[in-house]
Amino acid sequence: MIRKTLVTAAALAAVAAPAAANEFAPALRALAEETLRPIAQDPAVVAAIQARNGDLVTDQAEIDRLDKEWRAQVGSADAPLVAAVSGTPAAQTLAAARDASAGLLTEIFAMDAAGLNVAVSDPTSDYWQGDEAKWQETYKAGPEAVHVSEVELDESTQTYQAQVSLPVVDPNSGDAIGAVTFGVNVEMLP
Repeated sequence: MIRKTLVTAAALAAVAAPAAANEFAPALRALAEETLRPIAQDPAVVAAIQARNGDLVTDQAEIDRLDKEWRAQVGSADAPLVAAVSGTPAAQTLAAARDASAGLLTEIFAMDAAGLNVAVSDPTSDYWQGDEAKWQETYKAGPEAVHVSEVELDESTQTYQAQVSLPVVDPNSGDAIGAVTFGVNVEMLP
């Protein structure tokens, strides 16, 4: 069960300070271990990443083309690439976890070994995350890694949020096979 408390106005005002992420980092890291890591290790998420990694896109020109295609499709009625990662069992698992958090989690998305979206609770602005710290400092850092971003005002949700990212680990080998990023509303941190 996720316990919620409201963050004080003074704490939110600190978000504008350069060390703001540090203020919330201990609580975000505790949340990662207690609540988020089990979601990242859900069998549907692991299976989706394993399947994608079996047919991994590694050519940078193709990754760039897919990312451009994704960006053009977000918000469009004709969005087959977006639908391919938002209508899967893994995406349903992520959306259910977001919904069950009662506002604590604003978005969840899983990435493969190249940093491409595999499953999303909500469409992201871009398809390729492989050039960002959320993927580089988790998937590439090993199975125990945790990446906590700075806290920012998320325009789409109008909440102060941080992104917490974790590797997805193959249960048989113990190796990182992908990553999951969680948007966390810091105003509702336990």
